[in-house]
Amino acid sequence: MIAERLLSRLEGVRQSGSNKWMARCPCHDDGTPSLSVTDLADRVLIHCFAGCEPANVTAAVGLALSDLFPAKLLRHAIKAIKQRLLTPIQALEIVAKEALLVCLYASELARGKELSIEDKDRLFLAAARINEAYRSAL
Repeated sequence: MIAERLLSRLEGVRQSGSNKWMARCPCHDDGTPSLSVTDLADRVLIHCFAGCEPANVTAAVGLALSDLFPAKLLRHAIKAIKQRLLTPIQALEIVAKEALLVCLYASELARGKELSIEDKDRLFLAAARINEAYRSAL
């Protein structure tokens, strides 16, 4: 259960329903529990009725807000964000340009010419950009 990590760090925890708890908020002097915690299996929702921000609540107990979400969901969200940063057309344009550069350097090497340090650096950059374009398409 995802909520256990949070609940184990809170005080005055009492169950208030199925997968729901109330606890004292660690962000303010809380005489009576004002922090609601709900475990929805795919995420944990928290709400302080005194108005404390969720990120402040998790930070106060040594957690990050992202700890309230399973890693699988976070990986999916990160992948979706990456895909939006580079369209398929943009990825192909990068691959085409960098592949041409790689071919030019390969031609120079085939003729026996040694590449300068700057040329080698640019060749490695081309390979990295092609790899990144590929990864953004996954």
